[in-house]
Amino acid sequence: MTFEAPISRWQEPVLEEWVDYNGHMNVAYFVLIFNNATDVFYPLIGLGQPYRARTGFSTFAVESHITYTREANSGDMIQVTTQLLGFDDKRIHYFHIMSHAENGCQIATLEQLALHADLSKRKVVPMPKESQTLLSQMQEAHSPLPTPPQVGSVIEVRSKCKT
Repeated sequence: MTFEAPISRWQEPVLEEWVDYNGHMNVAYFVLIFNNATDVFYPLIGLGQPYRARTGFSTFAVESHITYTREANSGDMIQVTTQLLGFDDKRIHYFHIMSHAENGCQIATLEQLALHADLSKRKVVPMPKESQTLLSQMQEAHSPLPTPPQVGSVIEVRSKCKT
């Protein structure tokens, strides 16, 4: 299978009810939009809701890091692209970029690590070979992409004063 690099399959508008008292999209809805994009990404690699229904296996997010670059406002059309950063037999490391669909300006990013799990045992287990093959093909397509600068970032306060 040939994969686009990055994956660009998700768009949705910012709804009025997502706007908070600051007059822009509330942080909770950034997570929702990123999750919606993940739900479109996973079936491309043989995972997601249809896989869960068929097998009783799924994925769990184990770590996420969001950066916010610009505000999103009611009515803005948002698009999300996805880049596979790496994987092994039990883990998937990927990166979403949320942008304004009309002008292309980056709004936010999400770096995420997910684990493959047997839901009946609530235990991390290897992914099926089919998914690992699809991930290998996607990794090959995404390997020429530059690593986004936000990957692996750390939150800290950088003091300007020396003590």
